[in-house]
Amino acid sequence: MPAISAGLLLYRRAESGLEVFLVHPGGPFWARKDEGAWSVPKGLVDADEEELACARREFREETGFDAPSSAELDLGTFRQPSGKQVHVWAIEGDCDPAQLSSNLFEMEWPPKSGRRARFPEVDRGGWFDRTQALAKITTGQRPILERLYTELR
Repeated sequence: MPAISAGLLLYRRAESGLEVFLVHPGGPFWARKDEGAWSVPKGLVDADEEELACARREFREETGFDAPSSAELDLGTFRQPSGKQVHVWAIEGDCDPAQLSSNLFEMEWPPKSGRRARFPEVDRGGWFDRTQALAKITTGQRPILERLYTELR
């Protein structure tokens, strides 16, 4: 059975139109990648955890922000190129990307050095309009954005 992740896609209505909040993965592998590297804040659903509860938990862990308490829009489940399934909800709200504070993960770095280093799971976040967001987000997550734009049209 494929792994299941859950995530929250924060959006806001700006003067220029709809904007979405995306996050950039931390760590050395992603340090020089930009277009096609950003993501919806998401993570693996724990055993016996409700998917929406996981999405809210992961949003908090990856951004340091509490998810707004407004109603969630269930965008559905999307199969990723890896085979993982991602269930995403959209929620209207706002946050200041400069205040982002992510949890950390540990890995061997540099490779085969035997040394361990800690990196933020997310190193930054940003608000993007439709054109920017579709360029920034990973290819496998583009259908998530398209569903949001269709639902909020």
